[in-house]
Parts: sequence; structure tokens; C-alpha cells
Amino acid sequence: MVQIGKYNTLEVLKKVDFGIYLKGDNNEEILLPSRYVPHNCRLGDKIDVFVYLDSEDRIIATTEHPYAQVGEFAYLQVKSTNRVGAFLDWGLMKDILVPFREQKMTMKEGYSYIVYLYVDSESQRIAASAKLDKYLDNVPINYVPNQEVDILVVQRTDLGYKVIINNLHWGMVYHNEIFTNIEKGDKLKGYIKQIRNDEKIDVSLQPFGYEKIDALSQQILDVLKDNDNYLPLSDKSPAETIYNYFSCSKKNFKKAIGALYRKHLILILNNGIKAIQ
Repeated sequence: MVQIGKYNTLEVLKKVDFGIYLKGDNNEEILLPSRYVPHNCRLGDKIDVFVYLDSEDRIIATTEHPYAQVGEFAYLQVKSTNRVGAFLDWGLMKDILVPFREQKMTMKEGYSYIVYLYVDSESQRIAASAKLDKYLDNVPINYVPNQEVDILVVQRTDLGYKVIINNLHWGMVYHNEIFTNIEKGDKLKGYIKQIRNDEKIDVSLQPFGYEKIDALSQQILDVLKDNDNYLPLSDKSPAETIYNYFSCSKKNFKKAIGALYRKHLILILNNGIKAIQ
């Protein structure tokens, strides 16, 4: 079944002067304009295309990639506004509309906003909404600690940054666990830290646990070898300094050097660590 606002794999039915027609539902023909037709395309070939409605509400296909598809959140810029709402640039020729009823605040041209893409049930047009809460936390939480997830940075708060997890749930990354610059709209890899009793989800930007420590321990040994077996780092070093060396948290660093010390591979000095030869 052809899904509007998403990627579909469709069969080439016929060629015309202005493009090719692809097989849709119930023998419907979907146009892929000439400028998007792959080289050496033949009848019967199957092509991955993004399907949406053109300016005349006809189903049309493209091989271009929008910044997001239906069911996803994205940080998009307003190109224009009029009496029906705001039009955002989402990477295709036709901009996407945020109706006034779907705006939390009046959107302004040139500004960017986090929005959710959906298909309007009445018109079947693809639209966007800035009212994020109604599209999040609607399915049961099914994560495990240290699970890798995709996150979208939404908002800075006193505690840290609110993020969207896998286009499904709200999460939080705390300031004291951030060791690099992040900004609203950034798409990053995150790791489930814990699910609280109130079902709030804490996220880390680095994996944790023994799998990480093992890899980090080896990295520390490699860096020591490249620096005459000594580094001016210890468990008292600033977190930022540690991150600049190893892109890890101070907590993980302390666990790693503790593991290396117990294996008699390093000495922990007052002002640094030294590899044992």
C-alpha cells in the first residue's frame, strides 16, 4: 500500500515525455517527473521514491530526500506566512504547512521550530504541528538500560536538555553529563540511562557499563603508549579536560583507570597516571 509522506518502493509502469509512471494502489499511476528519473530506468524496475501531494493535490513521487517524513520530528525554518498558517522548508519544492491551530505560538518568517509531520485525515495533505506533546508518550516504554537510541534536541532547561527519543518519547539529558556543545535541533545518538518510577526517561550521550569501560581502558592504554607512558590526568582532573582526551564522562574515566589499576597495568599518581612496563 502506498504511504503518503513516506518512502515507497514502486514499480515502473510506463515512460512518457515528462517522466515515468509508477504503480500505485488499485492500478493508480503515480508520476515521477523527468528530472528525478534515474539513468537507464526500464519498465518493470522498482524505484525507491518519496510520495507526497503536489500543489494541485495530485499524488506525485520524487527521488529527493525531505528533512523528515510523516511520523518524524524535525527542526525546520519558516519560509513564509499567510492567513492560513506558516510554510516551512522541508527540503522539497513544495513547502509544508503548519496551520494556525497547530502552532503553540505565532510562527515568524526566518525562525526555526521543532515540528511533527502528519497526514491530515480530511484532506490527505501532509502538514506539520508544533504541539509536540500530543504526538509523544503515546506508546508503552520498551527500552532497556544502555540501549542506543536516536534523539532530537528540543529545549534547554535548568536541568539539562529535553530530547525526543526515537520519535516516540520525551527524555532528558542532564547538564552534568554533557561534555560537548549541543544545540536545539541537533540529531544525535543517545543511550537509555534509566526509566524512573514516574516513567520519565533519562538519556546519556555516552554508553555506560562494562562494555564501555573495556573499550575505554584500551583507549587509555593506547594513548599512554603514545605519550611516553604518562598522562597528566587523574580522578581529580576536570571533567572537560578528561572529555577533551577521551570523549567520555569523568565517571567512566574513573571506572576505567580503576579497572586498569586493579589489573596492575597502570599506577595512579597524585598528578596523573603512568603505565606499568
